[in-house]
Amino acid sequence: MTRLSVEQEELTQLVRSWVDQEVLPVASAFDHRDEFPEELVEAMKEMGLFGITIPEEYGGLGLDLLTYALVIKELARGWISLAGVINTHFMAAWMIMTYGSEEQKLHYLPRMVTGEMRSAYSMTEPQAGSDVQAITTRARREGDEFVIDGSKMWVTNGLRADMIMILTVTDPTAEPRHRGMTAFILEKEAGVSHQPGLIVPPQLKKMGYKGVESTELIFEGFRTPASSVLGGEVNIGAGFKQFMAAVELGRVNVGARAVGLATCALEQAVKYANERETFGKKISKHQAIQLKIAQMGTKIKASELLVFDAAEKKAEGGRVDLEAGMAKYFATETALEVATESMRIHGGYGYSQEFMVERLYRDAMLLILGEGTNEIQQLLIARRLLE
Repeated sequence: MTRLSVEQEELTQLVRSWVDQEVLPVASAFDHRDEFPEELVEAMKEMGLFGITIPEEYGGLGLDLLTYALVIKELARGWISLAGVINTHFMAAWMIMTYGSEEQKLHYLPRMVTGEMRSAYSMTEPQAGSDVQAITTRARREGDEFVIDGSKMWVTNGLRADMIMILTVTDPTAEPRHRGMTAFILEKEAGVSHQPGLIVPPQLKKMGYKGVESTELIFEGFRTPASSVLGGEVNIGAGFKQFMAAVELGRVNVGARAVGLATCALEQAVKYANERETFGKKISKHQAIQLKIAQMGTKIKASELLVFDAAEKKAEGGRVDLEAGMAKYFATETALEVATESMRIHGGYGYSQEFMVERLYRDAMLLILGEGTNEIQQLLIARRLLE
């Protein structure tokens, strides 16, 4: 990893200190209540985290993807749900910066920087997860508008977001099928479950990843102007490519979240091992515990290097599906392993809600499944290596 600049170091330290002081003491309470952390999100807005990578000309910090990954790691060390609030927003902003028209950039990016507008990112459907080409949500042209019908699933920030980056089918006869898909920037009313053409059912109940909503979106005749096509009408049919490029970013994000979660689990394990006594000595003096700690720390470091390498390569431009896939796969498997080992080091207390490790274990399971399951990641990795 390249040497960090003073600005990168300062921002990372700012977020780390904030997480230690403001997030870690309250995250489990928010998690157990499944409550949206409004005050914490407002603090993230004030720190400029919603505009980390958005260029300065639009009011953002204009920092690179490595800095973003470093910040996500620190947020996830406190609570992965905070990283989730920012991730879909970041992916949408990146798509607008990369593919949007100048009018779209001027209209959206300044308000995204401040968090005045927060974005969701919608690709998955009830019958289409990793197989993105199986989506059926349809956008039909009617004059100067498109009419959208269909259902989307597992939409993070789906209720509270003011806008949605969505992938639809505009030409169901296209061969191959992905050439008939188009990305739209949809504006909606934040926090409203029923509005013209769009229903947001009650949020999905989940094992972990609490506090941030995951919802279904049901479109029934939702109308959006033709100008809402990402990049303008010249990009009708380019949505699949645009979304897949953003997914690489999402996998870097999930990898960074995994590193942060695993770091927290290791910190909690070390703290407990240095406090708990059995058979007349601290359990940190037992070799069985020391072996676990050594393995946890080593795998976390390897995960961190993979994630930051993928972030740097993505920042350089070009294809990084191999690097992002490896980072996501290894880091998330490590996070689950470290969370499990941390729980075992805690013994019975690890199973109690009194200690945060049970939350880390539940949250780690999301990372295995999100942004493409790890089974899919291994197939993609193998395919690229065989090429």
